[in-house]
Amino acid sequence: MSGRFRVYRRLLGYLRPYGRQVAIAYTSVIFAALLNLFVPQIIKNAIDHGLTAGQAGTLFLAGGLILLIALIRGAAGFGQRFYGLWLTHRVAYDLRNDFYRSLQRLPFAFHDQAQTGDLMSRATSDITETERFIGIGLMDLTATLLLLVGVIGAMLLENAWLALLALIPMTVLVAATVRFGGKVRPMFKRIQEQMGVLSTTMQESMTGIQLVKAFAREPYELEKFERENEEWFRRRYAVIRVWANNWPTFTLILASSIFLLLWFGGPRAMAGELTVGSLFALISYVLMLNGPVQRLGFLVNLAATAGASASRVFEIIDTPSEVEEVANPLVLRDVAGEVVFEHVSFRYGEGPLVLEDVSFRVEPGQTVALIGPTGSGKSTITNLIPRFYDPTEGRILIDGHDIRTVSLESLRRHTGLVLQDPFLFGTTIRENIAYGRPHASQEEIEAAARAARAHDFIMEFPEGYDTRVGERGVTLSGGQKQRIAIARALLYDPRILILDDSTSSVDTETEHLIQQALAELMQGRTTFVIAQRLLTLKNADLILVLDHGRIVERGRHQELLDMGGLYRRIYDLQLKDQEEMAKEVAR
Repeated sequence: MSGRFRVYRRLLGYLRPYGRQVAIAYTSVIFAALLNLFVPQIIKNAIDHGLTAGQAGTLFLAGGLILLIALIRGAAGFGQRFYGLWLTHRVAYDLRNDFYRSLQRLPFAFHDQAQTGDLMSRATSDITETERFIGIGLMDLTATLLLLVGVIGAMLLENAWLALLALIPMTVLVAATVRFGGKVRPMFKRIQEQMGVLSTTMQESMTGIQLVKAFAREPYELEKFERENEEWFRRRYAVIRVWANNWPTFTLILASSIFLLLWFGGPRAMAGELTVGSLFALISYVLMLNGPVQRLGFLVNLAATAGASASRVFEIIDTPSEVEEVANPLVLRDVAGEVVFEHVSFRYGEGPLVLEDVSFRVEPGQTVALIGPTGSGKSTITNLIPRFYDPTEGRILIDGHDIRTVSLESLRRHTGLVLQDPFLFGTTIRENIAYGRPHASQEEIEAAARAARAHDFIMEFPEGYDTRVGERGVTLSGGQKQRIAIARALLYDPRILILDDSTSSVDTETEHLIQQALAELMQGRTTFVIAQRLLTLKNADLILVLDHGRIVERGRHQELLDMGGLYRRIYDLQLKDQEEMAKEVAR
């Protein structure tokens, strides 16, 4: 089965759980389509046995029957529209859930390269295009095809010779419509891809609006957005041209069927070989197809758009996770906090090794400081512990268990992170602190905030813990965000802690408060610190000095100084000033 039809088959699978609603909707479609076929026959009878014979009762009966059919079709139309729309939005609901669930499952390696704007476009624009077809659109397409088959059958029963003449253009019309659909489908995929680029451009500009304004780059950003928007319109315009070039052809083909009926059927009706009612019924059947067949072009257009959009959504859903759980994984309980790296190497994708043959052991409750030049592999080590990535070679053990055999939920339940630039959601301070434990009591939240030295500044806000922090915590200072992140980690209570102790962007008083909070947080936990402060290094049980992905030195502060190697050079260049400043303050 070709990829095109596989996408549609997969989309139809989303209707499977809703058999009752599908049955009602499509029964209504079939009923309404079949009822339409009786109207030309009623009019034929009215002409041949009412008007021609002068029987007014036949005319009144025909009018009554047509009115009755209209009433029944109205009821069927309600079932078609109500359940059609219900299915439309229910499928969109399920598809959006599957898409978002897949995004949550995908590893860091995927999110490292994915564009947020493009993902948003797939979750909104692409799913919207898909939902328009799978519910109402598919039902309208079914109704059109049913009507087409029914009309062909009714015309053949009425007069096979004239019906075959009239159906010659119809065959051409169906072929032209199929050709049209095949041509526009890849065009619509390119349109949706460009919409992803456009969304990404807007998202990046809005996220970095402060930088844009600081450097007066509004004209550049506007020009960049306009360029991508123009490319989107150019691709859309190409579809408009194809549509406009085909639409008159569809109308002309349909009109040629009526021409053939009048040209060949008119003389036969005048000669009495065919009743006027029969000729009128044949013309009525062709005219009955006028709207649906012209709509067929629109529906093929809609199906092509939905297929292109659905394929973009399924690309994400089908992306394999590089971090998979084994069957029946071990659930970590009562973690002591021993961490062991055994000959671990790692590379991002097909790139060069960023860690090479890294081995070390950390006892429960110890503090490990990671230090080294930029790009030496410090962050990679901390990303491997909670399995944001899996090692290319070697293994990592927690309390003697290979973390690849452990459930991700239990592993991350015992691992906490506090980074240099902590992320806050645009909700309340309370919800941000309780993010890892959403059912924590107010007393527990406040206790964590006090320990993180955050309670006092929180209470200075008019709404206290109910204060909304804005997108990414924009209403708070860097130091305040850092302390809320520490409170969040304290409330989560992990056995293994990963943190970045950089406080270079805050004032001295805030730095002191943060250091007090971190000391509280690290107490009794196995802690990995990306170290940038001398005090952290002096207090560490083990310092790992990394360079080009390898551990080149290890030991305690004074031991490493005495070695006179890379650590000594880093100390002389970056850390010695901190020690001298501390001595000045002590005086």
